Amino acid sequence: EFNLKVSNIHTIHVEESGNKNGNPVIFLHGGPGGGIEPIYRQYFNPKKWRIIIFDQRGCGKSSPHAELKENTTWDLIADIEKIRIYLDIDIWVVFGGSWGSTLSMSYAIMHPNRCKGLILRGIFLLRNKEIHWFYQEGASYIYPDAWEKYLSPIPENEHHDLVSAYYNKLTSNNKSIRLEAAKAWSIWEASTSRLVPSLLLHNFDDLRVAEAFARIECHYFINKGFFESDGWILDNVKAIIDIPIVIIQGRYDVVCPATSAWELHKILPNADFHIIQDAGHSMKEEGIASMLVEYTDKFSDL
Repeated sequence: EFNLKVSNIHTIHVEESGNKNGNPVIFLHGGPGGGIEPIYRQYFNPKKWRIIIFDQRGCGKSSPHAELKENTTWDLIADIEKIRIYLDIDIWVVFGGSWGSTLSMSYAIMHPNRCKGLILRGIFLLRNKEIHWFYQEGASYIYPDAWEKYLSPIPENEHHDLVSAYYNKLTSNNKSIRLEAAKAWSIWEASTSRLVPSLLLHNFDDLRVAEAFARIECHYFINKGFFESDGWILDNVKAIIDIPIVIIQGRYDVVCPATSAWELHKILPNADFHIIQDAGHSMKEEGIASMLVEYTDKFSDL
């Protein structure tokens, strides 16, 4: 493992494992702000893969913690290239789920000749309608019990724009206001991520983890992913039509509903496309995990 200084402000934490001479893969974690976890290595055969995972700006062991300055999609894409160049890798497989899928596709659109394959799960295109569905109205109808807890830090007169209300709290100078909001924001996502709800997603009891996750997510979402248009990924994704791609989506994913994966599939008809019928959003769910492993085995010889 090593730390790489990527800007005047930011240093990112990178870990390498598996076979030094194996097929290189970069794992892009979710959130944004989720950080890496040891389980992420388990999707790759360590004899075949050179596995590279890193904490994106502001989260995990990257520093400064929960920093929002110089923290945009384009900064992260530049960081991925810095890692590739630092490790002297010419071309690699890119693996990402949820926000990791957003970042994977954005990186591949900008650097198609550096991607020999994409493994995408839980497709998130960071469009207004997706943010609205999960943080304003939609998922709330399926999880009214968890939604009530998500609403609790926000005064009723601010309920008409919950992302902005949360952003104000998450960027407050008052630490206790920030942490209360961070915990509620994070637990909402954890409560809805599996077909059978369980709070075992990420370590959100650790307020430090919750703060980075909530602050960075909300910062990206209020800024619409820093994309120049709402449909930027779908508008540009034909640039990667010839790269081997698999799209794996849980049927009952309420965090990133299957409609986004379907719209992507229509534009990338050559990509392998799998809807897992008994799964939600989490990559730890059995059907999703086994399909991911099947494809990391398939793609290990690319």
